[in-house]
Formats: sequence, C-alpha cells, structure tokens
Amino acid sequence: MRHLPTRTTRTSGRTVIGALAAGLLCAAGATAPAAADSPTTAPAAAISPQSDNGLALTPPMGFNNWNSTHCRAEFNEAMVKGIADIFVEKGLKEAGYQYVNLDDCWAKPQRNADGKLEADPVRFPNGIKAVADYVHSKGLKLGIYTSAGTKTCDSVGLPGALGHEYSDAQQFADWGVDYLKYDNCNNQGVDAKKRYTTMREALEATGRPIVYSICEWGQNKPWEWAADVGNLWRTTGDISDSWGSMLSIMKQNLPLAAAAGPGHWNDPDMLEVGNGGMTDTEYRTHFSMWSVMAAPLLIGSDLRKATPETFEILSNREVIAVDQDPLGKQGAVVSSTGGRWVVAKEMEDGSRVVALFNETGSAQRISTTAKEAGLPEADAYTTRDLWQHTTYNTAGGISATVPAHGTVLLRVAADSKWAAYPPAVELGLNGSPLVEAGRSAPLTTTVTDLGRTPAKDVSATLTGPSGWQIEALSPTGTDAVPTGRALTTRWQVTPPAGTATGTYDLKLSAQYRSPTGTRVRSSVPFQAHVVVAPPAGNSYLSDLPQLSASNGWGPVEKDTSNGESKAGDGNPMTIGGTVFAKGLGVHADSAVEFYTGGACSAVTAQVGVDDETGANGTVSFEIWADGTKVASTGVLTNAMAAQPITADVSGAQVVRLVVTDGGDGINYDHADWANLRIGC
Repeated sequence: MRHLPTRTTRTSGRTVIGALAAGLLCAAGATAPAAADSPTTAPAAAISPQSDNGLALTPPMGFNNWNSTHCRAEFNEAMVKGIADIFVEKGLKEAGYQYVNLDDCWAKPQRNADGKLEADPVRFPNGIKAVADYVHSKGLKLGIYTSAGTKTCDSVGLPGALGHEYSDAQQFADWGVDYLKYDNCNNQGVDAKKRYTTMREALEATGRPIVYSICEWGQNKPWEWAADVGNLWRTTGDISDSWGSMLSIMKQNLPLAAAAGPGHWNDPDMLEVGNGGMTDTEYRTHFSMWSVMAAPLLIGSDLRKATPETFEILSNREVIAVDQDPLGKQGAVVSSTGGRWVVAKEMEDGSRVVALFNETGSAQRISTTAKEAGLPEADAYTTRDLWQHTTYNTAGGISATVPAHGTVLLRVAADSKWAAYPPAVELGLNGSPLVEAGRSAPLTTTVTDLGRTPAKDVSATLTGPSGWQIEALSPTGTDAVPTGRALTTRWQVTPPAGTATGTYDLKLSAQYRSPTGTRVRSSVPFQAHVVVAPPAGNSYLSDLPQLSASNGWGPVEKDTSNGESKAGDGNPMTIGGTVFAKGLGVHADSAVEFYTGGACSAVTAQVGVDDETGANGTVSFEIWADGTKVASTGVLTNAMAAQPITADVSGAQVVRLVVTDGGDGINYDHADWANLRIGC
C-alpha cells in the first residue's frame, strides 16, 4: 500500500490493481460467489470467542519468510527447514520463538480435481505435511497463509479460501498446521467481519488448536470487533524495510493499546530486523517498540544470512520478556512532543517498562518521571537498562540523551533494594552539533546525577574522529555530583579544514563510582554534522547537501518522483499532468533537513501527489524552521493540481521538509516537492 499501483505483485497486505478491481473497490452490496464449501461440519453449539481459545496468551513469536524472500525461488522447503534448525542451534527457540510460518506462493495455481489445495512441487516437493512434521520434530510449530478472497495476493493468483473455508481449514489441520495468516485480497466485496468469522468457525470445527491471524490491513478497524474472531489482527498496511515505514506503522498502532490483551493482539506487521534497510540503532528501536506495544515478534529476515548484530537484537531476552509479559498490556504513550516519545508499559510484577524513543535525526534529551510512568511514590527506584543490561538507582527521574532514531529501554520498579545499585547518571549535550570545516564550534556537556545517592570521582571525556581537535575549556572532573546536580564542561570542537560535508560520530563518556565503591562507565553517541553555508541568491534545494533524510518507501529522489524502492528508479515529477524538472520525490512519512545557517529567508515550492500513484495518495506538506512549523498545506490528493507553499525561514539554522500521510495511513503516498527553491 505504499508504492506504484502498476506493480504486478504485492507484499501480503499491500493491494495490487487486480485486488482493488476485484475486491476492495467493489460496489457496496456485492454478493459472494457461489459457495464451493458448505459449513455442514460446523458444530451446532455457539462458537467461543477466538480470544478464549487458550492460544496466543502472549504475542506469537516466530518467523515469516515474506519480508526477506517475497515469492522468489529461494522460498522453499530447504529454507523453511533451515530456519527451524537455526531456531534450535542459535537459542531462538529457547528465547521463545516457536512458529515457522509460510507466506504466499507455497501453493500450486489451481486446486486439484477434488477441490483441494496442493503444494508447489518445485518449492515443496515433499508436501506441506512433511515440512510440518520436520518443524514439529524440532519442538516448533508451523504456520501457513491464504487469503479471505477467491485468490491470494500474488500476481499469479493462487487459490484463496473464500467459499472453501471449511475444506481448507480441515486440510490445514490434517497437515499439522498450527497458525493461519488470513489475508484480504480478491475479497469480492464481501463484508470483512463475515469472511473472517466464517474462517474462525471453520478452524474451530477442525478441533485442532490453530492460532488465527487476521490480515485485513486495518481497513475495517478490526481492533473494534476482532477480539472474538481472531488471536491477532493487522492494524496497518504492510511494513517495508525503511525507517519511514516502520515509524509510520508504529504511530498508527500506538493509539490502539486498549484493544490488546492475552489471546487478542494488535499486529503492526512483521519484523524487518536484519534485512539491511535500516541501521542497527533503528533496528533496536524497531524491536524495542514492537515489544513495548506487545506486538507479535515474527522475524522477517533470512536467518541463514544474518549478522551477529541481528542475532544480538532478536535474542535479547530482557526485551523479549517485555513483549511476553503475562499481564498482556500494550504500552501507552505518556508524551510525544517534538519527536521525543515516552511510552510506558505496565508489567505483571508492578514495574513499568519505559521507552525513551527519539524520532528525530539528532540526539535528544528525553525525560519523564516514575510517577508519570504509573509507579507509586517511593524513596527511590531501580532502573534496569534492557540493552546495556545494567541496573541503577534513581530518585524518580527517568531521563537520557537518546541518539538519533534510537531508543533507551528501561525497566523501572519501586524496589526496596535500590541502595545496592550505583546512581543513574544522564549524559547530556547542549549546543548545536553543526560545524563548518576548519572552524570551531562550542559544545557543552553535562553529567547529571539522577540517583538518590551521589556520584563520586566523576569525569567526562569527549572524543571524535581522527584529526578533529576537541579541547576542554572548563573542568572535566569533580569529586562528587549530588542528586539532581551536574558536572558541566564546555568544549571547543574543530574539524580539519577540507573535511567533507556529512555526519561524523562523537562520543561523550563518563566515569564515576557509587558510595559503595562500584566503578561505573557510561557513554552516549551522537553525531556532528559538517556543513557548508548555502550560496547567496536563489537555489534549488535539490542541488544542496542534505543534513538528514528519511522516507516511507525507498530513498528520497533528486529531481524525479519517488518511484519504487530502489535508488534512481523515479520518473519525471508530474502533478496533475504538469511535469517539473527540479525538486525532491518522496513518500510519506518523510522528512528531509537542510542546513541554512541563519542566512536564508524563504522556501517556496509547488507540491502535490505524483501522477504515478493513479487514483491513490493523500498527503500533507509541512515546512519547519528550527523545530517550529512555519507552513503547511493541509491534506492534498491525487485529484488536485500542484499547490504553492511558501515559508519564512529567516534566521533558521535548519529547515526541515516534512510529508505526512494525511491521516489515513501510507497508501501510495508519493509526494513531490517540485520547483523547490530557497532564497539566501
């Protein structure tokens, strides 16, 4: 639901033209096809709510091949068996992963003479039951896929289950299937609740426990009705392996916390961790936020090719324990000002897991308190960093400087043993990390004691790339920092003349000891940006270097439309039939930042939804100057001609161009900043 409608395939949950024509855009009142499978085997007694079937009492954990293979030939029996082997060999089974799930393209294009589904003989020469038996022999479970329509979502048009629910459900049970993902393509306009309820009843009739995953993309608000139908339901369109896509889906899923609980979960789609489109920092955020949201954890990368970093993220048992907490509460948003998110999740033992999540492209201080997170008043608290695996005491403040696109994940408790742990400290940065090559820039760092006990023998160190000059202009150490106080150090940072524009890693480190003598080392990474002042006069912004860029689908494109997921695959920017030669092609949710150095006055553009989306796409354009929104368009659609936008950015150091999804999720939201100019 995020790319060109001319594609012939779709990720499960992403609609293609055929599916739209056959199902989602059918006129209201369309009737179902003649039933090929009557529910004669349905039990006479009323069906129990699916959330009461005793399954998925914690969010399902496992693997699904789609995000890494789609329908390519590499999806086959050998891959599935290999994943099962890795689950056991790498300790993922022991960590809680149990389902090995097949997605679309496992079946032959036609049913057999008896109306039964058959496995693709090339991909699965021994059939699905043999694969299930192998997976079961490892102490794991097998999942399978079909669609609540006449065909599945692949362009080949493999058989769907609409009208065949009872026979297909029985066939899955006979094969030993333990999990069904039920998609939404080619649904013939039949009411979603009716289609998904019929399959629930068919699964119930088999007598086999099968976890039921409703994949209707959130189009009919399943969080309002599906708790008595399925064990989990998709709340969004498909995820893709990009920061913008993951962020957009997270934002759509977070407000739905009240609908989730044991046996019935919000599903913001599968994990992309390890597929290569995001950094490890972003993947840790992805895994952290899915766990805080009590989301299913279905690995979407090919573990046969996974890096040690990918395994480290996916196997973090302290984070997994957040997702798998028996209380089953989805985390709720405490605050989200300026891209600085605080999300708190209540745990069965009374503790709270607090995610400090930084949406922005630069390091940010994010803070809350134990009280705001929902904890009772106490003299002090313990706080456990779930990625650093360290425990501290805090007087009640919960705060951290969080790297760009990063998440600090803390488990906080009113614990009488708090004094056994060293005080928590917050490492902070004041001042702009924007520097010009060969010129000095001031930075100020802080080491603040958040604990109930003092931090002693405190020292701070700031390091950067080889050749950079970093000089302390004030003391870097002190004998003690009491509760609520800070060691403040002023620094002068100078990159060498000739340093290329771009981002460079700096690191602030602190050492201290607790009153009991425990030595503690802490550090926080952040990025300095080497920038050049924009030229005087009027310039096309697409010709100037970007400070940062994030995009909902594929990269931001220069002087073309967004196109597809690969760089350079865009088309001439076209809005309402008018072609533009210069600008940026993006996809919601998108943000692109430029350094303006206080020397520019205005940004102008012609904006709109690119014609390559067909009839799809709703977006809104915004221009921000140093964190303040200075212009916006409201919601624009593909039916609208290019709209002018102008913003006063006088004195701003950074200009940020934002495209949102218009409030309806990302659905082919290809947006053009055409004739994008800045006056300096």
